[in-house]
Amino acid sequence: MAIDKIQSESINLADNFAFTGTVSGAGGANTPAFEAKGSAEQTGVSDNVWTKVAMNTEIFDTNGEYDHSSNYRFTPQTAGKYFVYAMISLYGATSDQLQIANLSIWKNGSSYKYLSNNFNNSYPHNEAALFLSTAVDMNGSSDYVELYARANVLSGNVNLEPHNTLGVFGAYKIIT
Repeated sequence: MAIDKIQSESINLADNFAFTGTVSGAGGANTPAFEAKGSAEQTGVSDNVWTKVAMNTEIFDTNGEYDHSSNYRFTPQTAGKYFVYAMISLYGATSDQLQIANLSIWKNGSSYKYLSNNFNNSYPHNEAALFLSTAVDMNGSSDYVELYARANVLSGNVNLEPHNTLGVFGAYKIIT
C-alpha cells in the first residue's frame, strides 16, 4: 500500500506502515566527539588554586582531536556548537575540611562556565562530586576547551579524583 498523502485527522498511531522511500536532509553525525577520564588521583593539589584536570585516558576520540598526553584539551577542527560535559570528585586531604568545591570548563585559556559548591562550616564535608555541562561555539581551527577544578579546605591540600567512575570529560558536536 502506497501512501500519497497523510492528513492529520486520518493518522492512527497504532497502524504499521511499510516505508520503502528515501529520506534526505535528516539526521547527521555528532562528530567530532571525545570522552576521557583520568588514570589516577591527582594528590597534593594546592589549596584554592585552579588546577587543570589530567584526563589522560581516552574512552573514545572520533577524530583524534583530544590531546590526552600533555595539554588535556579538545581542539575540534570542525566549526559549530559543541555540548561539553564534565564530572569530577574533589576531597580534602584531611577529613571534614572541604569548604568550597569548584569545577570550570575553560575555553581558550579562560573560564567559560563555572560551578561552585559552598559548604556550611557547621556541617563538615570531606568530598564533593561535581557535574557541569554547557554548549560552546567553536571556530573549527584554534578554539579549545579544557577542564579545571579548585577546592578550598581548612588546612592542607586537595585531592582530585578524575578516575574510575568519579570523573569524565567529553564533548560532541551538536547537529544543527
